[in-house]
Amino acid sequence: MAKPSTICVERSDGVATVRVNRPEKLNALNARAVQELGEAFDELRSDDRVRGVIVTGSGEKAFAAGADITELAELSPVAARKMSRRGQDVLGGIESCPKPVVAAIGGHALGGGCELAMACHLRVASDDAKLGLPEVRLGLIPGYGGTVRLARLVGLGRAVEMILTGEVVDARHALEIGLVNAVVPRAELLAKARERIDAVLANGPLAVRMALEATYGAERLPIDEAFRLESFAFGLLASTEDMKEGTRAFLERRKAEFEGR
Repeated sequence: MAKPSTICVERSDGVATVRVNRPEKLNALNARAVQELGEAFDELRSDDRVRGVIVTGSGEKAFAAGADITELAELSPVAARKMSRRGQDVLGGIESCPKPVVAAIGGHALGGGCELAMACHLRVASDDAKLGLPEVRLGLIPGYGGTVRLARLVGLGRAVEMILTGEVVDARHALEIGLVNAVVPRAELLAKARERIDAVLANGPLAVRMALEATYGAERLPIDEAFRLESFAFGLLASTEDMKEGTRAFLERRKAEFEGR
């Protein structure tokens, strides 16, 4: 009998909910879960019915409580590097998704779970959430992009402190330092994540895609090239029907009806 999937995907009204489904292991990201997560996003990228994605975890205790320590303990140096690169590739695919991705963080998001949340474009946390990169307590460092993304989100000094101490922060503190975008009661978590997605999807889809590309692209480019990327995207959007509809709707004081072309 085949093992149950570690990643579940549900679709509703243009939004896919991707759920890490290992509640008995606090949704720890073992190799299979990382593989299936990558496969799920590969499929969603090309699914025209899906315009946005919510990422969350099963059960009440964790969004994803890190990597699977049982697997980590047996890794050779070569296997560890391969594992890190695979995780970086999968989370990089989430970050580069042309559709908005919101993490709905309930409970613990530690290690690889925190790295997964940071790869999403927006993060909504429940008021009982805990976030952090405690890998140094295992004699390791974050391996799925955490050393890069945490500094981008909270600043270098704060990121270095969190990574070197392995500090775990609560939801309110995560909001204060910019690690999450909103904190809500647990019962409202998925509704708030859906609200954030819907707020993005109300805008021009081509503009949203180009905004993601320009914003994340700027992180990887010298400043002059980043400005050129922004100008290229701005000019390209000026040629679209969506831009004509958006400006016309504004002048006519009505809601725009975007068609993604």
